[in-house]
Amino acid sequence: MTLYMLKSKLHRATVTEANVNYEGSLTISVDLMEAVGFLPYEKVLISNMANGERFETYLITGKRGAGCICLNGPAALLGKAGDLLTIMSFAGVDEEAAAAHEPRKATLLPGNRLPS
Repeated sequence: MTLYMLKSKLHRATVTEANVNYEGSLTISVDLMEAVGFLPYEKVLISNMANGERFETYLITGKRGAGCICLNGPAALLGKAGDLLTIMSFAGVDEEAAAAHEPRKATLLPGNRLPS
């Protein structure tokens, strides 16, 4: 049996920009992606704590160290600068491995900084 487990999560990510004039996706600074094991073009589930919206899109990399969390395309209509997001990805794990599985996660500090 394959179980779908949380793989990676950024919690309390602050939207820095919403760009409706883009074909779609979520831009995240590459250092934030690396911290939790997100990959470019990976499918993610996003929950917006400001308005309750939940939606799926994919990731593209932003400039390292910029703290970028940019909603692009249609996703830009589901949030605005200042909104707090939880960004999650999932992986299929066999039942035996699932018992020991630990997701990579980070709760961001103001300015989308990683905790030290």
